[in-house]
Amino acid sequence: MEGGSMTKKIMVGLFAGIVCGLFSSGGGLILVPAFIYILKFEDTRARATSLFCILPMVVLSAVLYAKENYMDWKIGIYCAIGGIAGGIIGAKLLKKVPTKYLKISFTILLFYFSIKMIKA
Repeated sequence: MEGGSMTKKIMVGLFAGIVCGLFSSGGGLILVPAFIYILKFEDTRARATSLFCILPMVVLSAVLYAKENYMDWKIGIYCAIGGIAGGIIGAKLLKKVPTKYLKISFTILLFYFSIKMIKA
């Protein structure tokens, strides 16, 4: 069951958009937990909905970064090709991997990269 007012939903999107613009992230990092714990989405629905929300945030942020000449187009294209293949594989795995393991994996991944960023 999904809950929350329209204002709450817009605020979640606003926060995710700000994080996306500042840190080039925000989809899985902000939206999925917000959908699950604030808006009371079921886990799989939260992940799928966040992907839909990410597209306009990422496109707009990318355009603004490109205008400032921050973009490495060659690497971006190669990573996008891999990302398309990975997205297909991930979407298929989402149906098969229990939510508990996804949450544990996501937490470990965030923790690992957090430590790497602190050390950098």
